[in-house]
Amino acid sequence: MIRILGTIFAGLLGLAFGSFLNVCLSRWPAGESIVQPRSHCRQCGRTLAWWENVPLVSWLVLRGRCRTCRAWIGWRYPLVEVAVAALWAIFLWKISRQFEVSEIANQMGIIPPHIGFIPLIGTLFFLCLLVGIAALDAEYFWIADAITLPGIGLGIAFSVLSESISQTPLREQSEFWIRLGVRLMEILAAAGLILLIRWLYWFVRRREGIGLGDAKLMALLAAWLGLPQALLAFGIGIVLGALAAAVLLVIPSAQRGSESWAVSKLPLGTFLCIGGIVSSLWGQSILATYLRWAGL
Repeated sequence: MIRILGTIFAGLLGLAFGSFLNVCLSRWPAGESIVQPRSHCRQCGRTLAWWENVPLVSWLVLRGRCRTCRAWIGWRYPLVEVAVAALWAIFLWKISRQFEVSEIANQMGIIPPHIGFIPLIGTLFFLCLLVGIAALDAEYFWIADAITLPGIGLGIAFSVLSESISQTPLREQSEFWIRLGVRLMEILAAAGLILLIRWLYWFVRRREGIGLGDAKLMALLAAWLGLPQALLAFGIGIVLGALAAAVLLVIPSAQRGSESWAVSKLPLGTFLCIGGIVSSLWGQSILATYLRWAGL
């Protein structure tokens, strides 16, 4: 029962964070503050009432339109809120058993009680971060350095520092510097993969096909997940991008000279983020299954 209630709470909290993420996604590209002014219709400028700001529910009640000017609000708002809520709920449900085991170990004095919460907070933030980058790239073809560069630093902090410092003092951790060096090499390798593909595309086509933002995104994935899971995310992203391109090729409207973004190019960052989400939640199991099948 506690597991179910915790999952529901994580989903509701995810809706709230998804709503705040939507504010950031609407205002950052326009260079606006995410604090002031209060939430308002971006078409007519009317300040929204409190009940118009309830995550997901308000969008459904208003049928996706402003109450005053009837301007279309957009599908991104409910999709982002539902995505964050669903991912947080799935993750909490997935690890709840692990926390039950950890609690028993805590009572026996085997591990410090705070260790389990560090990866919990980090993963929830990482999932929210990937949803935001995916939506931003899909809508604007823009992966902001202000998101990826701090994200890389935070990824190193959660994936390396939390493992080492939470166990013994830093000065006694000879393995800490090895972990840090390995993770930095993984970050460079992940970013280098995108840069190599970018250079090869330019060499063949004499024009850019992949942005530098995608390289920084791969570095972010490696910082949080490590190189093996980052490569898994890359593979999933490439497959999803290829499937999306194949679907668009058989759509009749896409062959009649449409100027939509889907015809001219695809947001690789969005597919990489989806791959990163899958790798974050199930990557270790997928890689372990693959290694068993490969006999390694």
